[in-house]
Amino acid sequence: MYLKTKLYVPVIALIIMRLTTSCKEHQTSDTSYDEYPVYEGKDLGVTYTGNKTTFKIWSPAAQKVRVHIYEKDADRKPLFTRALGNIGRGAWALTINRDLLRKYYTFQILRDNKWLDETPDPYAVATGTNGKKGMIADLSSTNPPGWESDRRPAVRQATDIIIYELHIRDISVHAGSGITHKGKFLGLAETGTSTANGESTGLDHIRELGVTHVHLLPSFDFKSVDESRLATSQFNWGYDPQNYNTPEGSYATDSSDGHVRIKEFKQLIKTLHDYGIGVIMDVVYNHTGDTENSSFNLLVPNYYYRQNGKGGFSDASACGNETASERPMMRKFMLESVRFWAEEYHIDGFRFDLMGIHDIETMNLISDELKKTDPGIFIYGEGWTASESPLPDSLRALKHNTYGLNDIAAFCDDLRDGVKGHWAEHEAKGFVSGEKALEESVKFGIVAATRHPQIDYKAVNYSKAPWAREPSQTINYVSCHDNHTLYDKLKIANPKVSEEDLIKMHLLSNTIVLIAQGVPFLHAGVELLRTKQGVENSFESPDSINAINWGWKSANRQVYEYYRKLIKLRKNHPAFRMPTSRMIRNHLKFFPVKANNLIGFQITGNANGDTWQDILVFFNGNNQPMPVDIPKGSYTKIIAKQQIDENGLGDLQGGKTVVEAISTLVLIRN
Repeated sequence: MYLKTKLYVPVIALIIMRLTTSCKEHQTSDTSYDEYPVYEGKDLGVTYTGNKTTFKIWSPAAQKVRVHIYEKDADRKPLFTRALGNIGRGAWALTINRDLLRKYYTFQILRDNKWLDETPDPYAVATGTNGKKGMIADLSSTNPPGWESDRRPAVRQATDIIIYELHIRDISVHAGSGITHKGKFLGLAETGTSTANGESTGLDHIRELGVTHVHLLPSFDFKSVDESRLATSQFNWGYDPQNYNTPEGSYATDSSDGHVRIKEFKQLIKTLHDYGIGVIMDVVYNHTGDTENSSFNLLVPNYYYRQNGKGGFSDASACGNETASERPMMRKFMLESVRFWAEEYHIDGFRFDLMGIHDIETMNLISDELKKTDPGIFIYGEGWTASESPLPDSLRALKHNTYGLNDIAAFCDDLRDGVKGHWAEHEAKGFVSGEKALEESVKFGIVAATRHPQIDYKAVNYSKAPWAREPSQTINYVSCHDNHTLYDKLKIANPKVSEEDLIKMHLLSNTIVLIAQGVPFLHAGVELLRTKQGVENSFESPDSINAINWGWKSANRQVYEYYRKLIKLRKNHPAFRMPTSRMIRNHLKFFPVKANNLIGFQITGNANGDTWQDILVFFNGNNQPMPVDIPKGSYTKIIAKQQIDENGLGDLQGGKTVVEAISTLVLIRN
């Protein structure tokens, strides 16, 4: 998530609501919310069972509740309106004994003798155009053929995962993609697609590249794209949630029919699973796109959000509000929402936007709940916030609290900025472009932010202590949707270097990521030297900036082949993906290299069951060759001079050798 310009909702100064003695639920203090009853049932929302539909919401703040039933999503006048009855514990319910399939609905509450605006419920699983009305759906009818036999790709160890972060629209919308359903869920589900030159695109390209999981930028229903005007060019990353449990309508072939978007998203997931690729959802529970007019706030004003000292909405998300995960019904919503996606859609993992806003207890409960569905479900997130939060740091899922998280990973910005340079200082150089004193930050990432006796923590850029218990808790990366692409960042920071040296820096950056311990993460298109023409944060830029240009694949064929072989190397050799920190300490030792911008280490003893007994790795970020000493023996070169060959690129003898400028040297002992 971008932390500065991605501000969908301005911060609004709110006047604290008048306290009353008769209705404590109208207070905005946390103590009053603590007095709200908790509804324990798992049936909130709309339940359709043929000739009967039950409507149930939680709103202890309401005096009355009613539901409006509409024939079509665009209708302004309802077919009829019915009152819900108070069933206790803050819940309201109504059962209508008739078939309402594919009808649309909204809820409305009376508060302080005033009817608030209509809204779908937070648990809505289907909506119409722009998510303004919920749709009564039969989820069993949305399953594509073969859904019952769909299985998640097996994950033996989390460190076996290789993540590829993509945007649904970016991957297919380019004119040269050869994809029919451009910008849609079905576009990524198409197979056999290619450029005019015969280069594979879309899903076939991803499969050919060899990654194990795709990370989909927000694919739930978000606010910023007008689904009633899809003929006009619109774009957004989608970090402005509207309906958390509904797929985004602009990615469907029919945004008005909730069944269509559900079925097409399931079809995409099944197709990816058929190809052996897992699906990770980017989820944004930390804030809502609307504040006062969100479904949360229209049903239980203020409850789902944290307040600041003045009684207004606190804003650790820098998007106008932050949710209160520690409050029982927000925690319950998050738990039930992720379980819904995991069970109904067979999702394989979740990436939590601004995870540092959420409390540790809630995140651990989410992890425990998801592991019951499938122990292989992978969870990770941004271990930071965009601004200050009233919840104490010690209680939040921040990066430095990762030790207290159960099977949850965090992004390693230590390695990211150590390798390429500071994310916010555009001209700042990194290890790969010759900046000095970043070796320890890179080494810190190489051991996946775990404890290692050879790391000088005082010299690490951000973290002065290890923060991951195990390597599976560390996401290593150098670029993502936020900020500049890797190519653009390196070009801006190194304006005078040649294109050849820029490419060397680019390859060295992700060679470090894919050879490091932990879980590697790649930004879609990085293997094609993706550029956004210097645009730093393209969250609402046009397709001309955001689309993956499939012509890059032919133009940068050697770069693509290097990435493909590098991914294959990692998958073929478990020494690069050790599952425990103890194993890393026992098998990975750094050489005492004293030169700047030069790192060397050795992985010994057939680590993690590898067929290679001893592996030597050197990273040279200098713009000149660097001499190194290697132990006595006979070695085969596996990576040298931007070439990769697991069968060998030639032999050399131990003693003195040279690591070429801006390059990687990987050797194995014969």
